[in-house]
Amino acid sequence: MHVVVVGGGIVGLSCAYALADRGAAVTVCESGTLGGGSTARSAGGIRTQFSTRVNVELSLSSLPVWESFEERFGVDIAYNRTGYLFLARESDTADAFGEQVAMQNDCGAESELLSPAEVAERWPHVRHERFVAATYSPLDGFADPYLALQGYATAAREAGVDIQTKTPVESVERVGSGSGGRFRVETGGESDEGGAETLDADYVVNAAGAWAGEVAAMVGLDLPISPRRRQIAVVEPETPVADAEPLTIDLDTGSYFRPEREGRALVGGQFDEDDPDADPDRFSESMDLDWAVTAVERAGDCADYFGPETRIVRGWAGLYAVTPDHHPIVEESAPGVITAAGFSGHGFQHAPATGRVVAELCLDGEASHVDVSALESDRFERGGGLAERNVA
Repeated sequence: MHVVVVGGGIVGLSCAYALADRGAAVTVCESGTLGGGSTARSAGGIRTQFSTRVNVELSLSSLPVWESFEERFGVDIAYNRTGYLFLARESDTADAFGEQVAMQNDCGAESELLSPAEVAERWPHVRHERFVAATYSPLDGFADPYLALQGYATAAREAGVDIQTKTPVESVERVGSGSGGRFRVETGGESDEGGAETLDADYVVNAAGAWAGEVAAMVGLDLPISPRRRQIAVVEPETPVADAEPLTIDLDTGSYFRPEREGRALVGGQFDEDDPDADPDRFSESMDLDWAVTAVERAGDCADYFGPETRIVRGWAGLYAVTPDHHPIVEESAPGVITAAGFSGHGFQHAPATGRVVAELCLDGEASHVDVSALESDRFERGGGLAERNVA
């Protein structure tokens, strides 16, 4: 069996590695450089604190890989398990925390519900008086996305995967009668004879992230995956942020921060109600200074690390591939076409579990590792009831 994976980010490479590890022949087609879409621009968060069971289960399934990544792949990904701290200002947000913690723990997570006084005792820099409740899990943390990407890329190549960069997929055509048959994948890569290269495939995996909607359209699918621009700033706070500080999310304002090296911090968040689609080929990759000032102010309203003397060092912008309910589409969208996209900012942390699920869909015909039936795209028509509330 030959599988063509479209997209050379962390999700695509995880899928390629899992497929090859089970004996499939795999070609990865990446239009640019590996991880050049969204992976290398990620904040690298790894958490179990989601508001829906399927997202928690994807996290828990991925966690053993992150915990043993250096042993498995020979790469130190700077995994820093500081925990995630979610903070609620509004009573309805706080009310939801209780149900979420119970569900997370039922799945096997280690989340706990905290009062503002408990937050003040454990993290004195947080402005606890502005919040009414919090949740925390020691299982959560963050890692370096680029290093993880390199680990997967090396392992995939060693497993026999043909990784082709600067190779955009220009068309996908089904060859054969009815809904069966194989696929002819036309790329802009250079064959030995020159010109575009044609690949024959039994399965095509759409792991193209912000470009997934365009790839889906090549096979006649209309998937609600929208590219949305998100930004991150690296700052030097007035008070250095300790390495042990959790990745902290002020959920009602959308602001977050986490420790970076040498007392610096990453700050981020989406603050505008207007959140238009971006052109993934022509969006600005530079950070907006006005946004950065707002991000620092929001972080300062959450924790006293950040004040008027905080210095903005640098920053960047990347893309989330967003669905209406902030959950990915993971399914066989059409015979032989597997979709693994639309993670809405959670693709990095869920990549290990997603790779295994995609390999099962291709090679076994169904997923058994994690029940991903809730992530099928027909949920948008039938009203599946999914809604991820813990989004930053």
